[in-house]
This record gives sequence, C-alpha cells and structure tokens, in this order.
Amino acid sequence: MGVALLSALRSKDPNTQVGACIVNDKNKIVGAGYNGLPVGCDDDEFPWNKQGDFLQTKYPYICHAELNAILNNIGMDLHGCKMYTALFPCNECTKAIIQSGITEVIYLSDKYENTDPARASRLMLDKAGIAYRKVQTGINSLLLSFNEADV
Repeated sequence: MGVALLSALRSKDPNTQVGACIVNDKNKIVGAGYNGLPVGCDDDEFPWNKQGDFLQTKYPYICHAELNAILNNIGMDLHGCKMYTALFPCNECTKAIIQSGITEVIYLSDKYENTDPARASRLMLDKAGIAYRKVQTGINSLLLSFNEADV
C-alpha cells in the first residue's frame, strides 16, 4: 500500500490523488500507476475541474490509477496478482481488473461506498469471484526522509 500511496503523489490532480500497485504471488511489484492524463497529453493543457461542461472537466481525460497500473505492468500475465489501491476502484477500473486476471483488491479508502459505481464494482467483483478488502495496518503513517544523515 505504501507504493500505491507514493505513486499517488505523482498525480497532478489538485483534488484527488490516487495510486495503485500490483504485486505477484511472491509480493514482487509488477505494475504501478496513478491518476493522470494519457502519455503525450500535457497536464497544463487539460482541465482539472470537477464541475462544469463535461469537456471542461477532468473526467473525459483522466486515466485512473488502477487502469494505469494494469497498462504499466512489466509485461507479464497478471493472473493471480493482487492490487493495492488508495481508493476502492470505480466500475470502469473494475472491468479492467477482472479482465486482467487480478484475484484480489486491497484498498485504503472507500469514500464513494454508497454510490452506484461502487455498488456496480462490488457486484462485478463478487460475481467474478475476486476478493476485496480494506487494508489492515498497525501504523497510521510512514515518514520518508531524504536526509543523508538518517541513512
């Protein structure tokens, strides 16, 4: 989950930064992603608005972290892998998760739990036999230091 959260920091989205990390059955990282624009699309040339005319919002342009992690994988078959994601996946990402062969989703936040996309995601995950659970950890935060004296 830490790698997913670090990946999220790469997002230029001023409102919601989400990261995802895929690991194989040996817990080796095989893919990571964050919510952002497709390759070749300049972050400064597209809108980041949440409301307004559809084409003037971020929604038609942003690739979600989960989809990016799948697309950014190291070129291996993802069957049997687990995905760690900062936010419970939307229905569109859930389709990609199912199609890729990922067998478990571990998430940190489920702030959209009572929305139709989240309900659709749960229904699809349940029908596809894919496990999902909220991450359980004994720590609330992790501090990274770039101070050489701390190494």
